[in-house]
Amino acid sequence: MTLSLRQLRYFVAAAEAGTIAGAAAREHISQSTVALAIGELERALGVQLFLRRQAKGLTITQAGLAVLADARPLLAHADELVSSARSLGGRLSGNLVIGCYTTLAPFLMPGVLEGFATEHPTVRLSFIEGSQVELQARLLDGSCEMALLYDLDLQPGVHHEALYHTRPHVLLPRGHALVRNGPVSLYDLADEPMIMLDYAPSRHYFTQLLESLELRPLIRHTTSSFETVRSLVARGLGYSLLIQQPAPAVSYEGLPLAACTIREDVPEMPVLLAWPARAKLTRRAKAFAEFCHRTLASGPVQPGPR
Repeated sequence: MTLSLRQLRYFVAAAEAGTIAGAAAREHISQSTVALAIGELERALGVQLFLRRQAKGLTITQAGLAVLADARPLLAHADELVSSARSLGGRLSGNLVIGCYTTLAPFLMPGVLEGFATEHPTVRLSFIEGSQVELQARLLDGSCEMALLYDLDLQPGVHHEALYHTRPHVLLPRGHALVRNGPVSLYDLADEPMIMLDYAPSRHYFTQLLESLELRPLIRHTTSSFETVRSLVARGLGYSLLIQQPAPAVSYEGLPLAACTIREDVPEMPVLLAWPARAKLTRRAKAFAEFCHRTLASGPVQPGPR
């Protein structure tokens, strides 16, 4: 059996583009070259990687999905081998794709991108936002090497390490009567409407938190948008529970908000760095893990003076 990195690269390009033409355009080669490479790879592996449907592009098979999950990290390591050889033990280089849970991204990624680029300027760091489910799927199919996410609904095969811990808080309009009394008891909000952040797995987490206190929330509105939650609360349409806390305590409309400590003893939420358990990390990924453990031990990197 003879495989080549060229075959694997064209196969990955076709899987991501969904068509032979799209893969050819991405790789700046002819369509016949892509088709030939995929055919050679299928013969070498003894499996069909795509279903080819005229005018409908390519549909990847289950065997193709399995090969894709292995091909991506293999190509990443091949890229690293070339980068390492060229640098002769010097600075790291190459591409590193990181996933980040959507509501964490505004708080973590700016500082991470800036700080990591300062330490490793020749590594091209990019990121993908998504839900817990989406990010773990990307880790397992190899489309990103590592991900920053919460310790919630983790799938088998995902290794993780805690970076720091954060605690949920109550979000209220600034003029709410409970704001003046220090920490807020969730029992005092039992009869008030709630604005629920419904972005998986946030709703499940907050519902379980309230149920652990034998409280059933009166959910008035749900939204998958973090900022919409804040805007609705600022308008006085209900309270909310959130984990991340923006520095300006105002909504998009400029209305004041109050992030209040919860009086009850609620568990902290770990923020994790995760990667596939079976993966052999590239030097770039190891450097990123070391950077995150060092710089995020106390939470998001705060911006310096401008």
